[in-house]
Amino acid sequence: MEFLKSSTPFLSSLCLLLILSPHLLVETLAEGVTYEEARRLREEVRGMFYHAFDGYMEHAFPHDELRPLSCAGEDTIGSYALTLIDSLDTLALLGDYKRFSESVNWIGKNLHFEINKTVSVFETTIRILGGLLSAHLIASDYATGMRIPSYNNELLHLSEDLARRLLPAFDTPTGIPFGSVNLLHGVDEHESKITSTAGGGTLTLEFGVLSRLTNDSIFEQVTKNAVLGLWARRSKLNLVGAHINVFSGEWTQKDAGIGTSIDSFYEYLLKAYILFGDDEYIYIFQEAYGAAMYYLFNDPWYVEVNMDSAAIVWPLFNSLQAFWPGLQVLAGDLDPAIRTHSAFFSVWKRYGFTPEGFNLATLSVQHGQKSYPLRPELMESTYWLYKATRDPRYLYAGRDMVASLQYGAKCPCGYCHISDVESHKQDDHMESFFLAETVKYLWLLFDLAAGPDNLVEGGPYKYIFSTEGHLLPATPQISLVREHCSYLGSFCSATDQTRFASLVKSAGESNSSKVFRVRSSTSLYSSPHFNSAPVSELLKGRCPGLTYEQRYGLSFTAPGDVNSNQDTSRQSQNPKAETGAAVVHSNSQDTDNYSSAGAQALAES
Repeated sequence: MEFLKSSTPFLSSLCLLLILSPHLLVETLAEGVTYEEARRLREEVRGMFYHAFDGYMEHAFPHDELRPLSCAGEDTIGSYALTLIDSLDTLALLGDYKRFSESVNWIGKNLHFEINKTVSVFETTIRILGGLLSAHLIASDYATGMRIPSYNNELLHLSEDLARRLLPAFDTPTGIPFGSVNLLHGVDEHESKITSTAGGGTLTLEFGVLSRLTNDSIFEQVTKNAVLGLWARRSKLNLVGAHINVFSGEWTQKDAGIGTSIDSFYEYLLKAYILFGDDEYIYIFQEAYGAAMYYLFNDPWYVEVNMDSAAIVWPLFNSLQAFWPGLQVLAGDLDPAIRTHSAFFSVWKRYGFTPEGFNLATLSVQHGQKSYPLRPELMESTYWLYKATRDPRYLYAGRDMVASLQYGAKCPCGYCHISDVESHKQDDHMESFFLAETVKYLWLLFDLAAGPDNLVEGGPYKYIFSTEGHLLPATPQISLVREHCSYLGSFCSATDQTRFASLVKSAGESNSSKVFRVRSSTSLYSSPHFNSAPVSELLKGRCPGLTYEQRYGLSFTAPGDVNSNQDTSRQSQNPKAETGAAVVHSNSQDTDNYSSAGAQALAES
């Protein structure tokens, strides 16, 4: 029973992901952020995307990235039109069929990876492989509304070719990959044996999707082995360090944190479980997340500690930590997410941007970490928290972010890095993730407020965002590939839960008291009728079609409707009001200055 209680926030992440439909009922937005302004802001963000995208296409294409001050191009990752590939699913999300189809056709005809170029395994995977796979899944499916008639799986073939060129990096004694590989010759004999935890543990989504699309398990297998190789070398505190030797398995940097060099390791544990249904990922995530909250969380901030002793190494906020509240939304742990987001956003408000490092001891920008390279993590968490709570503070935050980017980072041909957040000096560089993530999450935020009508909120599938913001759909081919229904679209729930009960019991015994030792309560209300089983146990043979929730073993009571006009104080007094959906509410005591109207999100079941 203890395991079931502790695992509820994590298993309910599926609940949150699957039921937050585009039809959430909200009567009003924040004072001063009307529906009309939300629509205006959405269109302003659309304009931001096209200012940068058009600048790239006119002045930099087919180089990797744009130099937005000098209006020129530069090759940064691999000399293969990086920004165009990274932008493909954003074009689709914006409904720009013409440019999406033209871009897909150009890439299919002109791109190849038979080049003598040494590339980062991590960056190439999340930007190039993820971008190609996401665009392939959109362009090849009529249900997305973006099907390209002439498309013949060219991007999928490119993806497979690229991934096979990356495979030599995984040939190590630990299974943890080298950080870099040459696309033509494999791993150089002088290649460094040191890699980051994020670099080795943030490959499972892209490689896993590729395995399921090509029916070749090697891609999924090597990336899972890398995760297991990292986790096997965790400390007794269930913490992982920042850098590791891929041959010896020795940690070369033992600083444990949720930011630089580690961040997306946590992210992909949870998302791999949600997308693939592999129980091993959720068990590892529970242990890892529990340890992070116990040893790293100094409410509302996070610090870096020694992975063995938990002694504080750095009392530092770094900008990559800002993804964490968004991940906590998926994990169903809203209270700390709300408080942490408020703290992180206070840094943005102070400088107009978030510096790469902010010292919590001196409350000043960390020396040598003054830049803001257009990072998307704070926007990502803002979007997820607004989606979960409908609290108007997140619209205020998004509006401030747009204003900062427009007045501080906009330059002649795109948007510039900020080299110093105190002086707002601009730097002549624009990372591809600005188009893949930063403007994407801002656009989604305001589109959600204005009445969503896009591929993510109203499309045929529920999507997982990769760490680069690429759209990976939870289709039967990807999420339920291990099942054996006799025809596509037929789903049936396993009625025998004996094996699952045994699995939970044994897992709880083995994990003992280490599971989910979080010092703050969860904010996700789960129906007492919620039940979950491993995805691999859900389907048996030929059976009638079920709802998306039923396919994953989720069920909710629906005894009545909630009046969307009811008094918000009554809502807060009765957070478990019976509806046809799960209720997301806030127990935080730190929200007195904000309207409680956004504390509840109702989704149609």
